[in-house]
Formats: sequence, C-alpha cells, structure tokens
Amino acid sequence: MAEQTDAPGAQQFIPPQAGTLAELRAAATGCRGCELYRDATQTVFGRGDESAWVVFVGEQPGDLEDQHGLPFVGPAGRLLRRAVDDAGLDPAHLYITNAVKHFRHELRGRRRIHQTPDRVHIVACRPWLVAEFARLRPHLVVVLGATAAKALLGPTFRVTRQRGELLPWPAAAEHPGDFTRAPDRAGAPAARVLATIHPSAVLRADNQDVAYRGLVDDLTVAARALAG
Repeated sequence: MAEQTDAPGAQQFIPPQAGTLAELRAAATGCRGCELYRDATQTVFGRGDESAWVVFVGEQPGDLEDQHGLPFVGPAGRLLRRAVDDAGLDPAHLYITNAVKHFRHELRGRRRIHQTPDRVHIVACRPWLVAEFARLRPHLVVVLGATAAKALLGPTFRVTRQRGELLPWPAAAEHPGDFTRAPDRAGAPAARVLATIHPSAVLRADNQDVAYRGLVDDLTVAARALAG
C-alpha cells in the first residue's frame, strides 16, 4: 500500500461543544480526516470510564475491532486483559483507546491484512486523542507499541530503549500543552506515562512466554506506581 502524503486531519470533525466522551464517540463516526475511513467498516473509538485511573493507548483497531466497533476485542485484547490481571491492575479503572481510529489494511484474497499506519495517519487522527485526554484525568498513561509512542511522545521516542520507565505526564509528551486542560483530582499524585510493547508483538514473538513476561513486568511497574 502506497504511503498517503496528505490528509485534512480530524480537527474539523470534532464538535467544539462536545463535553463528554460519548459525544466525541458519536461525532467520530463521521470523521473523514484521512483516507482510512473509506475501507474501514466503522470508526473504533475508545471505551471505558471518564474517571479512569489508567489510560491505555494502542496503535489502531484490528480486523475484529473494526467489525465490532470496540478497541482491543481481538486476540491482542484478550492477551492484554490477561496481562492486566497478572500485573495487578484493576480493570474497572481503565480507559482503552488507539492512536488511529480506523483499520488500515490491504486485501489478500478475502483476508484483510494489518498495515501499520503512516505518520500522516497518526497526525491526522491525533486531534481525537487530544480531545479524549481533555476529558480524562489519568494517574497513569500506558503507551502500547511504537505507533502510540510516536503519537503521544514524538517520532524520536523508542519503546525498545525506554520501555518500563516511568516518565512525567504530560511533560514527556511531544506537545505537553495539548494535555494540560483537564484538572487534576484533589490530592492525586503527579501523573506519569510508561511505554511498553503492544500485546500483538507478544503474539508475533518467537518466544511468546518471554515476551509476555516482559509485558507483565512493565505493567507491574505501572501497578506499583499507582499503589505508591
């Protein structure tokens, strides 16, 4: 698939009067900020409680997510739920979303094969991510994989070098000012961000047990940060 070089971006599709995540989710169904909507079944927006303590940010919806309209409902999502449990994170206090809201793929026969979003897709969809964070007040942001890291932490951030490391949030973001509009909870600890591998990387790994333990170890750092 050839790289898209231009896209109008999502900003024009975000209603300025939207005050809740539900209103943003409804508006996102009409997003035409890049060409990915043409071949996707639907927009896949984030899900979870607006008062979530932890926000997970992944790459993009996969085939099953595109069909169901919900993030992380496929094999990677099932693995992530298991890792969350094994790390001791409370699933009741999570919000899960993706950096890109439409499924980028190519057809091979009847199969739709995942294609990594280009930088132009990340940039075009980023206003939705910023709008989501404006309505969230997480104690911790967990970045899953390289695409999400590029969207939030900038194109020079490398998950392989800094995975499992707690960084200040939003100071570590590429554009911290985009993420300072939601007030902190009274008495809440300073928010932090942690990057780790995407659960789909575990499924692709030669040694899945080792890769899975690494993911759980990173999420355990996150759980201890919340407890402390």
